[in-house]
Amino acid sequence: MEEENTINTNKEQGLLKSAGLIIIVILLSKIAGFLRDIVVANYYGATLVSDAYFYAYQIPALAVVILGGMGGPFHSATVSVFSKLITDFKAKPPIEIKRLFNTYETFSILIFGALALICFFFPQQVMNVIISQATPELSHLAAYLLKLMSPVILIGALLGLYYGILVTYGKFLLPNIAPSMVSFGIVMALLIFKGDTTGKVLALGATFGAILQLLMQTPVIYKLGYRFKPCFDFFHNKNFNDILELLMPAFFSSTIGQIGIYVDIFFASGLAEGQWTAYGYANRIFQFPVGLMLSALLVPLFPLFSKLVAKKEFDEVRYYFNKGVGSLLLVGTFMMIFIFISRTDLISIALERGAFNHQATVMVADVLFFISLSIIPYMFRDSITRLYYSFNDSKTPFFIAIGSIALKLIFNSILVKPMGINGIALSTTIITLINGTLLAILIRKKISIGYKHFLGELAKILLCALIAFIAGFAINMLLDKFIEMTFILKIAKVSIIFVSMLAVYICLAHIFKVEYLEDLKDKIEDKIKSKIGKNNAR
Repeated sequence: MEEENTINTNKEQGLLKSAGLIIIVILLSKIAGFLRDIVVANYYGATLVSDAYFYAYQIPALAVVILGGMGGPFHSATVSVFSKLITDFKAKPPIEIKRLFNTYETFSILIFGALALICFFFPQQVMNVIISQATPELSHLAAYLLKLMSPVILIGALLGLYYGILVTYGKFLLPNIAPSMVSFGIVMALLIFKGDTTGKVLALGATFGAILQLLMQTPVIYKLGYRFKPCFDFFHNKNFNDILELLMPAFFSSTIGQIGIYVDIFFASGLAEGQWTAYGYANRIFQFPVGLMLSALLVPLFPLFSKLVAKKEFDEVRYYFNKGVGSLLLVGTFMMIFIFISRTDLISIALERGAFNHQATVMVADVLFFISLSIIPYMFRDSITRLYYSFNDSKTPFFIAIGSIALKLIFNSILVKPMGINGIALSTTIITLINGTLLAILIRKKISIGYKHFLGELAKILLCALIAFIAGFAINMLLDKFIEMTFILKIAKVSIIFVSMLAVYICLAHIFKVEYLEDLKDKIEDKIKSKIGKNNAR
C-alpha cells in the first residue's frame, strides 16, 4: 500500500511539474496572441474589413486550432495510439512505427491538400455558402482573404500529427510555444506594412505564421527518428485502422463543432457591421484563461489517461480526473465572476485605441458576459471528452455534437432576433451545458466518476463565488461613483477588484474546506519543504 501511494505521489508530482511548465509556456503564447489582438484592433477596429477576415479565417482555423491544436482529433488520435505502441521512448522508432507515421502523414496531405486547393480555386463559392446573408462587398472581400489563407488548411493537419508525436514523447514545451508563430507572423506583417484597407496584410501574416509554426516542429520530429516517406498503406495497416477508428468520428465531431460556428456565422452575417468581430474578440478573451488552464492540465493528463485505461487502472483514472477537473473548476469559477465584474474595463485597457473605439468595447463586453457563462460546462465538457478518447470512444462525443447542431439552429433562431450577436453567445453557452451534461451521464457506462462528492465540492465553490462576486460588485460601484477613471486608474481599479475578490474567494474556500484548495495548499507546502531540505543538504 505504501509503495502504491509513493507511485501515485511520484506520478502526481510529475504531472504537476509538466502542468507548471506548460502553464508558463502557454501563458507566453497567450500573451503573444493578446499582443496580436491589440495590433489588429488598432489597425482594423470592429469594421467590415475585420468582419471579412474573421469570417474567412474560420476555415483555416478549423485546421490550425481545432484539428491541429491541443485536444484536436489529430493530436488526440496520435497520442492515444502511439503512446500504446511505443515501448522505448529513448530509442529510435522501429520500422512499423515509422510506417504508421508515414501512412498517417500521407493520408493527411492527400485529404487536406485537396481541401486547400478547393479553397484556393473556389473561394467565392465557399464563402457564398458560409455567409449567404452578407452584402456582396463583405462576401467578395472574405473570399479574397480565404484564398490567401488556403495553404493553412494543409499545414494545420500536419501540425496536429506533429503535435501528437511530440506530446507522446513527453516534449510538451515546443508544441505549446510554436502556436505563437501565427501571432508573430501577423504582428510582424502589420508593423512592417502598417495594415491596409482590404485585410491582405492580415491574411498573408496568418499564412506566414502557420508556415513558421510547422518549420519549428519539423526538425524535432526528424530528430526523434521520423522522416516523411510517402506510404499508401491505408487499408492493410491495423494500427492505422485503429487511428482511423478514433480519427474519423473525432474529426467529424470537430467538424460538427465547426459547423456549429458556421451556423453562428450564417445568422451573424446579416447583423450590423462589426458584430462578428466583437464575437471573435470576446471569444479570444474568454479563451485566454480557459485555454491556458485546459492546456496546462489536459496536455500531460491525456497521455496518462490513455496509459491507465490500457492497464485497466480505473481507480487512478477516477482519481486524476476528479482532482484535475476539480482544480480547473476552482480556478475557472473565480475567473468567471471576475470577468463579469471587470470585463468592460479590461477590454478598454487592452483594445480601446486607434480604430477600436468605445462602441466596439461595449459590443465586445456584452458578448463576453454571455460567453463567460459557459466557463464551468466548457471546462468539464473538454475534460470528459478526453476521457472518452482514452477509452477509444470518439463516437459518443460525435453523436452528441450532431444533436447540438439542430439545437443550435433552434436557439439561434429564437435568440438572435431579440438579442443580436449576444443571442448567439447565449445559445453557445446553452449548447455547451447540454453537451457536458450528456457526456457526464453516458460516461458512467465506462467508469464511475463519483459525481455525488464532485457536485458537493462544486456547490461549495459556487457559494464562495457568489459571495466574492457581491464583494467585487460593491467595490466596483464605489470606485466608479467617487473616482473619474483614466487609463492608469482603470488598471488600478481592476487590480484592486481582482485582489479583493481573490482574497474573499480563497478565505471562504478555506472556511468551507473546499477539497481542491486544500490539495493545492498541501502541494505548495510540500514543494517549499522539499526546496528547503535540498538547500539545507547543500
